[in-house]
Amino acid sequence: MSGGTDVPVIARGLVRNFGAVTAVRGVSFEVARGEIFGLVGPDGAGKSTIMRMLAGVLPPHGGEMRLEGIDVAADPERARPYLSYMPQRFGLYEDLTVSENIYFYATLFEVPARVRLERSRELLAAAGLSGFQGRLAGQLSGGMKQKLGLVCALIHTPKVLLLDEPTTGVDPVSRRDFWGILYGLREHGVTILLSTAYMDEAERCSRLALLGGGEIRYCDTPTRLKRLMPGALLAVTTHDPRAAHAALSEAPGVLGLLLMGDRVNVRVDAIEPRLPQLRARLAERGVADASLTPIEPGIEDVFVALVGSGSAK
Repeated sequence: MSGGTDVPVIARGLVRNFGAVTAVRGVSFEVARGEIFGLVGPDGAGKSTIMRMLAGVLPPHGGEMRLEGIDVAADPERARPYLSYMPQRFGLYEDLTVSENIYFYATLFEVPARVRLERSRELLAAAGLSGFQGRLAGQLSGGMKQKLGLVCALIHTPKVLLLDEPTTGVDPVSRRDFWGILYGLREHGVTILLSTAYMDEAERCSRLALLGGGEIRYCDTPTRLKRLMPGALLAVTTHDPRAAHAALSEAPGVLGLLLMGDRVNVRVDAIEPRLPQLRARLAERGVADASLTPIEPGIEDVFVALVGSGSAK
């Protein structure tokens, strides 16, 4: 792995144990400047633990990590001005107003008043919170709280932003707005490392690390990861997707099944020979209205194929 500030985030062989349980096993990766790098995996995969180690909140039991060339484990205070860490439950003060929360975090990072006011106006406008400066944080919706948390995390203009599942439980409109802010930050050279269990968000990242059992199983761009998926994908649409899932669960040539709302994504060894076979099997099992269509895989399909099930939201 290369070093230096052109690679602002470097992890080498990170290990973290909790008693007899190894939560993170030899994790290594680098994040380039201006990149949005995603850690993807189910609960317990090690995402939050990796984030907390990089933020200097949790010491590793092995390995090395550097932010902007600084050894985070050895000198977390020196790294602090360069990064901002937004955990799953960001520490907003609900009895303070929006403006007061921003003032508090700006004071923590010794942001001059003039800079704070200018940055606050810019960030509140980007987050759609310009008219809410006087509202108590406790009276904001869940999505607005997350966006305020991001404003507070950005008030000191960090070079590296660590976001631990930042949109969990947030409404779709707020999630879209949140990602709009992240894209704007990327254009200004901010390096973003985020964890998510939402596979539609994973698609938006520059690169992804697919985690399982505390290890990185695969790491590449979403496009390249999709090319690694063995087999091909069919979407089976029917009024009873659960019946279709059951009918195809042990069919010849079926490599995997994923229930996706009103359809089933079926991974097969080959499209052409399997289409008539699967149609016949569905008809035999009483699923006569099924439509089978070849589709491109999503990251959720890729994750299940390469790492395992139980991954996505």
